[in-house]
Amino acid sequence: MALVTHDPVPLPEYPRPQLVRDSYLNLNGRWRYAVNDGTRPGSYDGDIVVPYSPEAPLSGVGRQLQPGETLWYRRSFEPPAGPAGGRVILHFGAVDQTCRVWVNDVEVGGHTGGYLSFSFDVTDALREGGNTLDVAVRDDSDTGWHARGKQRLRRGGIWYTAQSGIWQTVWAERVPETYVERLTLTPVLAEECVEVTVHAPAGEAAIEILAAGEVVARATAPAGSPVRVPLPGARPWSPEDPFLYEVTVTLGADHVRGYFGMRSFSVGPDGDGVPRLLLNGQPYFHAGILDQGYWPDGLYTPPSDEAMVDDIVMMKQLGFTMLRKHIKIEPLRWYHHCDRLGMLVWQDLVNGGETYRPLVITTPAILPLRLDDRRHHRFGRADADGRAAFESELRETVEHLRNVVGLAVWVPFNEGWGQFDAARVAGELARLDPTRTIDHASGWHDQGAGDLLSLHVYFRRFRPPRPDGRVLVLSEYGGYSLPVEGHTWGEKEFGYRRYGTAAELGEAFVRLHEEQIVPAIGKGLSATVYTQLSDVEDELNGLLTYDRAELKLPADLIRSVTRRLTFHDHP
Repeated sequence: MALVTHDPVPLPEYPRPQLVRDSYLNLNGRWRYAVNDGTRPGSYDGDIVVPYSPEAPLSGVGRQLQPGETLWYRRSFEPPAGPAGGRVILHFGAVDQTCRVWVNDVEVGGHTGGYLSFSFDVTDALREGGNTLDVAVRDDSDTGWHARGKQRLRRGGIWYTAQSGIWQTVWAERVPETYVERLTLTPVLAEECVEVTVHAPAGEAAIEILAAGEVVARATAPAGSPVRVPLPGARPWSPEDPFLYEVTVTLGADHVRGYFGMRSFSVGPDGDGVPRLLLNGQPYFHAGILDQGYWPDGLYTPPSDEAMVDDIVMMKQLGFTMLRKHIKIEPLRWYHHCDRLGMLVWQDLVNGGETYRPLVITTPAILPLRLDDRRHHRFGRADADGRAAFESELRETVEHLRNVVGLAVWVPFNEGWGQFDAARVAGELARLDPTRTIDHASGWHDQGAGDLLSLHVYFRRFRPPRPDGRVLVLSEYGGYSLPVEGHTWGEKEFGYRRYGTAAELGEAFVRLHEEQIVPAIGKGLSATVYTQLSDVEDELNGLLTYDRAELKLPADLIRSVTRRLTFHDHP
C-alpha cells in the first residue's frame, strides 16, 4: 500500500516538550478511514486528516460517529531513523474514547479514555520495508459514564458538538534498549534546589542543569531514585518573569532534554491574616479567564501550534495572569507555551458519569442548594466502575501534567457534573501532588474540603460570604454575550446576560468589576475567572469571537479592568 501523506503535515511540532529526543517521526496527515459495525473493513470511505476528529471540518470528513459504530483508520509508514537496534515506540497524544491498534495485523495494544496520551512498543511487529498501522475507535460520547467533558450528541447552550477518534498528534520514536521513560522535575524553591527523578528500568543517569545555555549544576542519580540538585540563588518563575531552566539527562546511549521552573504554589495569610493564594511564598492574585479550548474548524484540536500561542498571548496582553482550562486536557505543547510565556493554569479534571439531573447541576445557579455528594445516584455516579475509572484517570492526569511549571490549581469537579466523594478525592489529590492548590468543587455542592471556597455567580450580585478559613475565589462569573455579525457559528445565542452593542457590553463589563469584583478583593477575594476567552458554538459570551478574528471590546478597556485585579491598593 502506498504511503498516505498530507502536505503540509498538520501540527508537525515535537509533541512532548519536557522529554525531547532527536528521534521523531510525525504520523499526522492523510489516513484512510471507514465507519462500520466493527468488522475489519475491506474498503475505505475516503481520506481523513489526522489529528482532526471526523466531526471537525479540518478532518475533511464531516461525519458524527455514533455510539455502537466503529471508526477505522489505516496508513503505511516507515519506522523512524536512528541507530540499528533499540526499540520503536508508537505514541498517541489522545484518542476519544476506546481504541485498539494493530501494526502489520499484529495487535500491539489498546486504550480507554479520550484525554490522555498512551504508547506501545511496536518493535516486534515491524518488518523490513513498508509497515501498516490500523486503529479502531469506538465512542459512547454522553450515552455512558466515560469522561466526555462538554461533548453532547444533542449539542446546544453550554454543551458542544461531540467529537471522536484521534484528536492529538500520532508519532513514533526510536530508543535504546534501556531508555528514559519519563522525568519527574520538582522545584523546591525554599531550599534552592530541584528534585530530579529519572524513571528507567536500570542504569545511572548523568544530569545537567542549564540557565540561559550555561551549565549551572551537575549530578548523577540511579534510575528511579530522586536526587536533589542545588541551585544557589535560583531565579524564581512567575508570570512577570517566566524564566525556565533547561535539563539534560544521559542514561547509557539515551539522551533527553527538558525544562523546569523554580516556583512554589501554596495558601497562607497575608499581612492582615486573610487567606490568600501564594506564589513563591507571596500573595498573588490570579486574574483568570475560562478557556474551553474549542475551535470552529478543529473542535478539540487547534488548527495550528500558532493558534494556541495566539490565544495565550492575547489573554496575557489583555492583563490576565491565569487560564482555567475547562473540562479538557490540552496537548502538552499548550502547557509548554503557558510555561514559557508566563501564564498560570488552573486544570480541570474531565467529567464523566451518567445522565445529569437539572436539580443538581442547574438549580444551584439560582438557588442556594448544597447536596451531599456521597449520595452517588443524585450526581449520575451510581456506577462503581465509572467512579473507579474517574479516579484512575485522575491519577494518570496528575502524572501526565506533573512537570507543568504554570499549573497552580487542580479542579477535580465542576458544578456537580459527575461529582462524587469530593472531600475524599481532594485528599487523594493532595497526597498525589502536595505542590499545588486544590479547588475540590468549583461552583456549588461545596463539601467543605480543599484549599478554596469556590463560587460561580451569574444571575445575582456577588457578595463575599462569611470567611471559613479557606481562600475565597470566584471561579466563574460574567458570561456576558454579544453576537458579532459575520463571526457567529449558528443562529442561536447563549449568554448569561445579552447585549446588543459593543458599547453596552463594555459599560456592563466595567460596571460589574467596579461595583462587585474589585471591592471584594479587600474582603478576601483572591482569584477570578471571567467567562470566557472566546465564543463556542451557541455560547456568544467570549471576549473573542469563535474564529478568533474579532475582539469584542477595546483592548485598553479590558486592560483598565484587569490592572485593578491585584492585591495592591486593596488593604
